[in-house]
Amino acid sequence: MRAYNERLVLSLVRRHGALAKMEIARMTGLSAQTVSVIMRALEADGLLLRGKPVRGKVGQPAVPMSLDPQGALFFGLKIGRRSSDLVLIDFLGQVMAKVHSAYRYPTPAATIAFAREALTQITAQLTARQNGRIAGLGIAMPFQLWDWAEFVEAPSDAMMDWKTVDIRAEIAEGADYPVFLLNDASAACGAELVFGSAPGQSDFLYFYIGYFIGGGVVLNGSLYSGRTGNAGAIGSMPVPDGRGGTGQLIDIASIATLEAALDAAGHASSVLWESPGHWPVDESILGEWIDGLSKALAHAIVASSSVIDFEAAVIDGWLPSEVRARIVAATRVQIEQIDLAGIRAPIVREGTVGHDARALGAASLALSQRFLVDSNAFLMDQ
Repeated sequence: MRAYNERLVLSLVRRHGALAKMEIARMTGLSAQTVSVIMRALEADGLLLRGKPVRGKVGQPAVPMSLDPQGALFFGLKIGRRSSDLVLIDFLGQVMAKVHSAYRYPTPAATIAFAREALTQITAQLTARQNGRIAGLGIAMPFQLWDWAEFVEAPSDAMMDWKTVDIRAEIAEGADYPVFLLNDASAACGAELVFGSAPGQSDFLYFYIGYFIGGGVVLNGSLYSGRTGNAGAIGSMPVPDGRGGTGQLIDIASIATLEAALDAAGHASSVLWESPGHWPVDESILGEWIDGLSKALAHAIVASSSVIDFEAAVIDGWLPSEVRARIVAATRVQIEQIDLAGIRAPIVREGTVGHDARALGAASLALSQRFLVDSNAFLMDQ
């Protein structure tokens, strides 16, 4: 019970910012004495910082407590089909360090080597106290990578190695902190839930546009991953293909589709993976991709809303901010063209975490598992 109450206090301070003892007691229903004991313990553990007393009211001055940014640190490893990232974040979710690697396709050996080298590189820059505050590492990656060899133009034997490797165990070898694993799109959705800065919405459908589009589902304020950890696999959803037939969302609304269009036109597609800050690509090709993508997204959002009454549909991805804004605006327009009889369309908005959502979501796995309430529901058994 004490452990749960400590996590509850940390969750409230994370959500609301600095809080005083009486405010937490009012929110939780716990006695002021119990809250005081908990907050003193968390302060002694280096997880909470004491603020300046707030005077001006009857009685003792209120002392707000906030999260200590250096109280706990977390690694997040994103393994993608075209690039990998390792990030280190503080207790507030701010990125302290990042290492990026781009490639044509991922192999287990190269990924493990990258992770170990990047971990060594980052930890070498930390103080002894900071190294002692590392509380865990999360891994976000597409499941069943071996099934995508043809799509990423990789030798089938190279990708088949993913079928037998236990990437979590390999990365965890020698680590003195826990290591967790989650589907990359679900992890990105978790990052929006934990670190997102938009007004709180307890139910939303999430889209992450990467090499392949993926998604996640948040219900009642918690990430829902389903029976096999693959809930929100919206890439498999059938949608109009723009030619009078149907196709899967993954074939229309993925960066892979834009990459193929650039390759077919004789343009360099590698620029898409070098940096998500800016894409120097031909406007006619980009505009056509956004048009097809937004129509497909609109149908996926409406179809999903006929099953669950989502408050919002959130769109993020490995995208320049101006491209993401164009996609959201175009999707809103396309939804208005669909017959919505019997359905209340959700608000369509941009994600607030950005292109690092998968890596930050990976890092949030350890944070949620160890320090926040309602975290176990979305972690896969290891």
